[in-house]
Amino acid sequence: MHIVKNTGPRTVSLALQGAGTYGAFTWGVLDRLLDEDFVIDSVTGSSSGAVNATVLADGYALGGGRRGAQAALRRFWTGVSQVAAFSPLRPTPLDLLAGSGSLQHCPSYHLMEAAGVLLGPVLQTPLTHNPLRNVFSSLIDFGRVRACTELELFVAATNVRTGTGKLFRRHEMDAQRLLASACLPTVFAAVEVDGESYWDGSFIANPPLAPLRERPTRDVIVVQNNPIARADMPRSMADISNRANEIAFNISFVREISALTHVGAVPDEDRGATMPPEPFRLHLVSGTDTLGSYTISSKFNGELPFLLRLHALGVAAAETWLRTHGHDVGVRSTIDTGPVFFAERGLRA
Repeated sequence: MHIVKNTGPRTVSLALQGAGTYGAFTWGVLDRLLDEDFVIDSVTGSSSGAVNATVLADGYALGGGRRGAQAALRRFWTGVSQVAAFSPLRPTPLDLLAGSGSLQHCPSYHLMEAAGVLLGPVLQTPLTHNPLRNVFSSLIDFGRVRACTELELFVAATNVRTGTGKLFRRHEMDAQRLLASACLPTVFAAVEVDGESYWDGSFIANPPLAPLRERPTRDVIVVQNNPIARADMPRSMADISNRANEIAFNISFVREISALTHVGAVPDEDRGATMPPEPFRLHLVSGTDTLGSYTISSKFNGELPFLLRLHALGVAAAETWLRTHGHDVGVRSTIDTGPVFFAERGLRA
């Protein structure tokens, strides 16, 4: 069957998962995609996906365009590594020998979860103060983000009281709202916005795809960096807690992809007159085959060499996707549901 390739402007929306410092993988994906001639209509994200989305808008704003976005992303993740250099969450010599960014032998990694259990991170205290507040305020220009009329931004958070999702939009973004989207409840106190308390947006959408139905763009590139399957069982209390969060963060993603691909799996020529049109042309750039083989503690590793390794993995994953499916943007869905529904088959030893 002859496939007509799209030769016009390629407009896309980006949907970015959150997964701690695995966000540096998404940075690599974005860095490569921004070298292409895609016109970005909108970006959605939760947790570190929301951070990447917001930083992209910061760089893209006021004529910064794709090169401005690339510079902003590099500046942010380099800044994160500089902050991490003074953090107690650093790999020990045993962790460095283990490789893969492990923090299994770092006492602070285990104490971080223990402090939450003993003190209950419900209210702000010196031990539950979220250090990301200062990072966001110093590395992101939220005035530029709010002024970024070139694209729309949707950031998800979870309302603790109602158990429902909240979408913060570009025109209202500030450090407090971004902090709400990235608030891990077992470690940090809930973040208050307009009298309501919020936890990590990944509980309700990771990433949020529903708001993209309002957008005219039909092509959505989803960046998956939150492992569904893992090679090893969690053994410490910190690992168990973080793995439980990881599973919870993937439930909404799996369900939403399932709902969208149920219609999208039917070829256009077989679609009946009464069948609803395909809501999106979905595309997936995934790194979970590699990331799922790392120790779960590595999600908290902000060391520059590890972040750059993740960035390189992201660039390579985007390059592979572009070579295989880049010409299909604007033509058809290319999503491979294997990393979503059969994730354990792709794990790399």
